[in-house]
Amino acid sequence: MNRLFWRLLPLTLLALLAASAVLYLLFSRLYGDPLEDIARRQAAAQLFVLEHYIDAAPRDEWLERLNKVREVSPQHYELLPLDEALQGLGSAQQQRLQAGTVVLDVAGRRLLRRVDLQGERYVDSEREVLRISGLPIDVAQALRQEALRWGVVALVLLVPLALWSRLHWRGLLALSSTAEAWGAGHLSARAETPASTSLRPLAQGMNQMAERLAGLLEGRRHLLHAVSHELRTPIARMGFDLELLRDTDSPAERHARIDALERDLAQLQALVTELLSYSRLEQAQLQAEPFDLDALLRQCLGAQELEGTARALQVQIAPDIGRMCGDAHLVARVVGNLLGNALKYARHQVRFSARALPAAQWELRVEDDGPGIPEGERQRVFEPFVRLPQTGNLPGHGLGLAIAARGVALHGGAIQIEKSALGGACLVVRWPRGGQA
Repeated sequence: MNRLFWRLLPLTLLALLAASAVLYLLFSRLYGDPLEDIARRQAAAQLFVLEHYIDAAPRDEWLERLNKVREVSPQHYELLPLDEALQGLGSAQQQRLQAGTVVLDVAGRRLLRRVDLQGERYVDSEREVLRISGLPIDVAQALRQEALRWGVVALVLLVPLALWSRLHWRGLLALSSTAEAWGAGHLSARAETPASTSLRPLAQGMNQMAERLAGLLEGRRHLLHAVSHELRTPIARMGFDLELLRDTDSPAERHARIDALERDLAQLQALVTELLSYSRLEQAQLQAEPFDLDALLRQCLGAQELEGTARALQVQIAPDIGRMCGDAHLVARVVGNLLGNALKYARHQVRFSARALPAAQWELRVEDDGPGIPEGERQRVFEPFVRLPQTGNLPGHGLGLAIAARGVALHGGAIQIEKSALGGACLVVRWPRGGQA
């Protein structure tokens, strides 16, 4: 059942009734009572006889013509004192009667008018009122016609309203069933609505939300699987070293096993630290403060050089790089991770460049001459714990680029991978300069 239509139906009918009442009051104020106008048209014959036959009589013959009309007319003509005629009339009608205007009593089906204002018809005629009763007035017919007119208007409005509400009701049912399916854990369900309905953008937004939720859940599952896999290896080695430690009596062998346990423990601590950093970035809100971007970049480069790497590091920082408004610690972490990744996979050479772009952006480029990243894998490397086969046995947990990508996203920027002129990978970071100070 189309509940939407049945809820709109009484509101629509009430709106039409209110519109008819407002129109009646408006017309009454501007042009006079519409019902009285209808009654005047229906009593046009009697008014014509009064104005063009009785009133057209010569002086002192007015009563004679009135009596002639009385004899042949089905209406009842009578003369009343002015004071008596004024009783029962409203103030507006009394004023009109006093002024000599015809006053119609629609409910009583009669009209009243003073004989004259100066007593020209007969002696004391200015004190009397002519009342004609039994006029052929039938306002009910006019009201029925008006009701029919408004009924047709209502029908014309309600038919498209029913079609519109039926379409939207179906869309609401589809959205409701989709939401119930999501509540039951079926995130693969999608809301299907016709393209012509205004609910289409809402359905598309819900579907996009479901896709993001499914992606997040899949990412969480992948992260849990990757964490368990990364933890399994050092834990297994620690268990093996503990068994060997129990079975050995040699001090040198014991020290070797203890050193191995300490290395595995350090690996676990590094992994937990990286996991905590990534988890904080997943829920972080940027704490923006102005800082000198040029000085920060040179500090990060200096820290890498102090590590004593034998690889050549070329640096090109534009002199107009200026200042930035953002999280200086996070920017340093991004730059450090990108440089560390390049230095780890480069064979001989790493190139770092930073400049301001004309399109109100900053750009950082980190290139190396390593094995590079296949084009089909360039998005996957920003996912946590993703390590490519060509990385070999190099140390790491696959979280560096994931943390860097999240840090860039928090600053409103984007990171992508291109082919480097050096032969390896080129990681390009661009973020808007709107946050500069």
